[in-house]
Amino acid sequence: MTRDELTALLGRAGVPEPGRDARRLIEAARGRPEGWLAEAAARRAAREPVSHILGYRDFWKHRFAVTPDVLDPRPETEALVEIALAAPFSKVLDLGTGSGAIVISLLAERPGATGVGTDISPRAVLVAGRNAVAAGVADRLIMPLSDWWEDVGGTYDLIVSNPPYIAGDEMAGLSPEVREHEPRMALTDDGDGLSAYRAITAGAARHLAPGGRLLLEIGPTQARAVTALLDRGGLEFVAVHPDLDGRDRVLEARHPAQSR
Repeated sequence: MTRDELTALLGRAGVPEPGRDARRLIEAARGRPEGWLAEAAARRAAREPVSHILGYRDFWKHRFAVTPDVLDPRPETEALVEIALAAPFSKVLDLGTGSGAIVISLLAERPGATGVGTDISPRAVLVAGRNAVAAGVADRLIMPLSDWWEDVGGTYDLIVSNPPYIAGDEMAGLSPEVREHEPRMALTDDGDGLSAYRAITAGAARHLAPGGRLLLEIGPTQARAVTALLDRGGLEFVAVHPDLDGRDRVLEARHPAQSR
């Protein structure tokens, strides 16, 4: 199958940017068994994400294994990593770690730091464990099963999370790649999209060291609502940071002891 033929096939299936995906699949087919490209083409035409077909997604400075059990790491989440690295930290907690992309990227940049990455999904924790080993940070990362704060102890100078923030009534508008192939519980609370923020902000002050920071990825319209939750949780709002497209993406808060 030529690149033009594959591009045409994917275009007829409604795949966005079919030429880009055709190029990626043809490049990935080199060195793979005969017939792999045809199978990959059929899967992509059925709107399965390229990352699931390849089994990985590049994020920050590493290649992360991904499966249908974890949220596919996205470029906009790199803004959270960049902001986290703008200040020192020695102990980081990632709530709802999924593939582990955030906490693993942070630990790889800070060789002296240790981390905890929690998830409610045992399968997600297994994927994150594989990624931690591949990135060489497994000896500095603990990954317990936990429903938000349920099994979290101790305090941290940095807490990060990319929680499910899509409202239930917004799910139908997502692309098939996301709606049908990524874990629903990592995308939505099937409510107003704020349930995870309520849980996180309610417990963050107890687990942040004095002056510690909380970084939350948010949907582009959620800054005001999440900021109000921070106030109720006893946290001090710092800033809303944009992603590369200029949309509100990361909300930064801190333990109010910083300002005393």
